[in-house]
Amino acid sequence: MPRISVVIPSRLQGPSQDPASPWFVQRSVACVRGQSIFKKGFEPEVIVGVDPGMSGLANQRLATTAIVAEGAERLQASALNAGIARISGDYVAFLEDDDLWEPTYLERAIAQFGQFQFVSSTHLERTVDGTIVRIQDYPTPSSWVMPRATLERVGGFDPDYRWHLDSEWIGRLNALRTPRVHFVEATAPIELDAISSVRPTLWAILQSAAEFTSFLRHESPWPLVMRTVHPGSGMAQIAASEAKQAQSKEEYQRMMQRFGGIPW
Repeated sequence: MPRISVVIPSRLQGPSQDPASPWFVQRSVACVRGQSIFKKGFEPEVIVGVDPGMSGLANQRLATTAIVAEGAERLQASALNAGIARISGDYVAFLEDDDLWEPTYLERAIAQFGQFQFVSSTHLERTVDGTIVRIQDYPTPSSWVMPRATLERVGGFDPDYRWHLDSEWIGRLNALRTPRVHFVEATAPIELDAISSVRPTLWAILQSAAEFTSFLRHESPWPLVMRTVHPGSGMAQIAASEAKQAQSKEEYQRMMQRFGGIPW
């Protein structure tokens, strides 16, 4: 039976400050296990990567639904790499603990692997209470699905990147000229002139990896990935701190030196 390993990094936080309230990750684990593909002969393996010293607490709530992997450092890259070390699946996906997939997302993604070796998606940004913010085209890790062989070729996450570890990973993916496909909603432009004028992030993906990247419309008017924006998110932290803005800028400069630009 083919297995899909889903790695979810988590700080075991939720929308409420009450320690007894549900965590975001409990919702994301349920989302994974509710994917349609697991009713069609595929087996789920859900792995939650946590900070050092957090595995005991995580297991109290997650032990029956997920494998808990403890990172060596209090870094997202460390939690992710701890999760990667535990995977046993034929396919690998990533999901941030406060994000969600449409129920057929994995099924749609896995269907692309006759032609492509990496799937990502546009996502719908929403607040914690569900208010729609915008559509965002960046290939966030919450949309990444790939054969395990792709992950093994690219490698894990670089702990020297605190804020833009996802962009650095995409840079290595592109350096290998990996055939990739990016899902867009039914009304998204797919003609080059329209993309460049109204969807600049889609245009940036093409500028970064046009020779081996395709866009694929699906029938839904909404993106298949829902991303939660809140004050604790990484981008919100950068915006609120000059020191973190400086770290972010330095990471971008490193990527530009290595890859010749910001990877998309």
